[in-house]
Amino acid sequence: MPVHRFSTALALCALGAAVSSAWAYDPPPRKPGLWEMTMSSSARGEGAQAPMVTQQCIDAATDKAMREMGQGVNKDMCSKNEVTSSGGTMRLESVCKMGQTTATTRGTVTGDFTQNYRMDMQVNYNPPLMGKSEHSMSIQAKWLGPCKADQKPGDMILPGGMKMNVMNMPGRSPFGAK
Repeated sequence: MPVHRFSTALALCALGAAVSSAWAYDPPPRKPGLWEMTMSSSARGEGAQAPMVTQQCIDAATDKAMREMGQGVNKDMCSKNEVTSSGGTMRLESVCKMGQTTATTRGTVTGDFTQNYRMDMQVNYNPPLMGKSEHSMSIQAKWLGPCKADQKPGDMILPGGMKMNVMNMPGRSPFGAK
């Protein structure tokens, strides 16, 4: 697998673990509209990767559904999930099983969820996942304004311009029937 594809796959695995950890605590709902998320990551031995930028159109129902999906994943995969909140900072710690690998995640989330928020995570894999024992990432999210005219809640624009709707993903049972 080329390095950039490996890095993207590892980043998406880590993102899934991190987001499900963060959403196990019920954060304030994000402001409806178009959010841009910039994810920067590095895996031990690789250094920093080019940031990955996505945009997502959400409404209250989509935001809630994504939190519920994270909570469902967390319930099935994680033996530990601790979240504390103090002074506007959430501190997260989880231990989740990903196949034969145990992912231990520690991180913080700051921001107001109406204009911006930031998530910083450190994930350790034992045994290594796809050859990597450690992965750090940062997600900087900012509200851009109302969704564009051609977007509906759940639409996500991925790097390269690919568009998908998270409400139409296979196995979407956590999102409920549509």
